[in-house]
Amino acid sequence: MLMHTHEARLDALRKELARRGLDGFVVPISDEHLSEYVGAYAQRLGWLTGFGGSAGSAAVLAHPINGKGAAMFVDGRYTLQVREQVSGELYEYKSVPDDSMGDWLAENVGEGAKIGFDPWIHTRGWAKGVAEKLKEVGAELVPVDGNPIDAVWEDQPAPSPAEAYVQDDKLAGRSSAEKRAEIAEWLGKNKLDAVVISALDSVAWTLNIRGADVDHTPVALSYLMVQSDGTADWFIAPEKVTPAVAQALGNAVRIRPRDEFSAAFAELAGKRVAADPARSVAAIFERLDEVGAEIVTKDDPTVLPKAIKNEAEQQGHRDAQERDGAAIAKFLHWLSVEAPKGGVDELSAAAQLHEFRKESDLLRDLSFDTISGAGPNGASPHYRVDEESNIPLKPNSVYLVDSGGQYPDGTTDITRTIWVGPDSPPDEVCDRFTRVLKGHIALDMQTFPPGTPGSALDTLARQHLWMAGLDYAHGTGHGVGAFLGVHEGPQRIAKGRGAQAGTDQPLMAGMILSNEPGYYKAGTYGIRIENLVLVKDVEIEGAEGKWLGFETLTFAPIDRTLVKRELLSPAEIDWWNSYHQRTRDLLAPQLEGADLAWLEAACAPL
Repeated sequence: MLMHTHEARLDALRKELARRGLDGFVVPISDEHLSEYVGAYAQRLGWLTGFGGSAGSAAVLAHPINGKGAAMFVDGRYTLQVREQVSGELYEYKSVPDDSMGDWLAENVGEGAKIGFDPWIHTRGWAKGVAEKLKEVGAELVPVDGNPIDAVWEDQPAPSPAEAYVQDDKLAGRSSAEKRAEIAEWLGKNKLDAVVISALDSVAWTLNIRGADVDHTPVALSYLMVQSDGTADWFIAPEKVTPAVAQALGNAVRIRPRDEFSAAFAELAGKRVAADPARSVAAIFERLDEVGAEIVTKDDPTVLPKAIKNEAEQQGHRDAQERDGAAIAKFLHWLSVEAPKGGVDELSAAAQLHEFRKESDLLRDLSFDTISGAGPNGASPHYRVDEESNIPLKPNSVYLVDSGGQYPDGTTDITRTIWVGPDSPPDEVCDRFTRVLKGHIALDMQTFPPGTPGSALDTLARQHLWMAGLDYAHGTGHGVGAFLGVHEGPQRIAKGRGAQAGTDQPLMAGMILSNEPGYYKAGTYGIRIENLVLVKDVEIEGAEGKWLGFETLTFAPIDRTLVKRELLSPAEIDWWNSYHQRTRDLLAPQLEGADLAWLEAACAPL
């Protein structure tokens, strides 16, 4: 009999932990590749707790002494969502980074306790940090052989059987052989024999291969070892490799079964091997240690080249954005007609937007689950609608929709905030929207010298909110892949400093980021305006040295009914009018009839 309640699942896990002699276990949202979005088989946290966000973890004690004996750890994006989806009777709510899992475990376990973790879904750094906290109280963090959740999850899905496919070199801009030669050169410079690459987007980028094993990210479940001569071993389920894929890779890439990956480390004995501690699970380092390889910790050598888009990838993004913008315009027109009637809800709106995107016949997938947030649901920045949370778009309310598409030539991500009429929006909503807009414009227009990190620009997007004593609890910009992950490092625009935050990475020409300031009034509404931008070289008259700036990639109307014109400077009004003229020029040839008439009105000068 399947366990249908989360209380029953928690109880089953505790019994399994007790059977194994464990006093606790840690459950993250993660897979063997440390992916942000994971396949259904790896959604262990969601199965256990009901949490539907993309980042979070739980700590479960086998024998609770005081209180609940379990805790959910999420960041500011999910403060509201976790309380709606996860039982407060079963789990304490903990906020990251203020609350540390290591501290919580140390406070709640006794001397001699053994806390289990799966080394195939955690980093070595995480394990080391938690182990040190537990050691202070005489407890121990121990790796498990086989995940305890898998032992009690009776109807756990199997990993995806989808076939991998070739990403055309014309879209990739460079061949796999060129990329592997560059990695080999890097290995030579660092006197290394091989590098282990386990991040799925890094594997896909290196081989010019895509897949359908993870929702919304076109990657194939596999690992890669690249040797110093430019050859590589690709570990993937054999049935996923088509003749076309094998032919494209050629003899220099040895295709091997995915389940041989762990055993293959024996071939690295005595060799100098690079692995990225931020993108490789602890088990990879354990295996390298076991076989006697010399481990050299290095950043994944594909990360920066992958982030710096070549000319073919840049043009592909422009083409994908132009196509996507037309779908958004059709949706916004449809919404302006249907939503005020009161017959549209969050699910039907998201479904209709998906239909408009599919009209191009080039859409491969959404780039993430559409955030379709009406009224109070829009106040949760990473809200995900389902049958239980679904509410109507009420007349005279705010609606936030954050969405994106995966096309063979580019990955899109756009947020628009819309006033659902028919009456005029309240002054407070317009004030907040215009402050967010001013921050968006300030970041879009800024120029900066090479070497500038994302943290140096973040305040630009927040300044007008800060002047009113307001802020938002998420980053301002994330990197975006080229028909890969919608969230891609190492670049980021956000508060704080540090390599782990990504905000110390200098922005470089060719990088693509989001520009998405927001404002959220809990229980009432949310506002966010998001476009994607390309970092590019810019010419400034009289400038000394090189300078960088942004090229806007996303074009779709911004809701003019929410703008307080008197709060905008002449330069900001010029930006608005120029942006909408460009939007009209790009999208009008793709529209006709009522859609075109709506676009013309939406793009008229402010």
